[in-house]
Amino acid sequence: MMDMSKKTPTERTAIAMGAVYLKTEVAELIRKKKLPKGDVLEAARLAGILGAKRTSDMIPLCHPLPIEFANLEFFVGKRKVEITAEVKTFAKTGVEMEALFAVSMAALTIYDMCKPLDKEILISDIRLVKKTGGKSGPYVRNARLKTRDSK
Repeated sequence: MMDMSKKTPTERTAIAMGAVYLKTEVAELIRKKKLPKGDVLEAARLAGILGAKRTSDMIPLCHPLPIEFANLEFFVGKRKVEITAEVKTFAKTGVEMEALFAVSMAALTIYDMCKPLDKEILISDIRLVKKTGGKSGPYVRNARLKTRDSK
């Protein structure tokens, strides 16, 4: 575990994204909130927030952080659900792992709730897209990097 004792707390933010690819019919059921297991996106939002808050319980050597804000947004396309997680804190280390874990937990929740209807679900493209705060300064993912977002 890194020694954080001499670091100065700063405002930290991180935004991560990911996608869940699924059948067109399943995406439509998500959009209409008609899946047998209930409202997939609300369950995924709660799972993502819980994931952000509990990241240090699951990732070895990850520092526990006082999460001051966590939110997830979803865009349901024709064959995919795009997930965006934003996490904020005022701490000695960043919240990149918390944002990435939030996206992962939300994606796994979508998978779990949709798997009876689609065995070909693909979770992909989980990545950090922006971070602020800390010694290394801000980071914004290069927009020219090809991802499935452009498909």
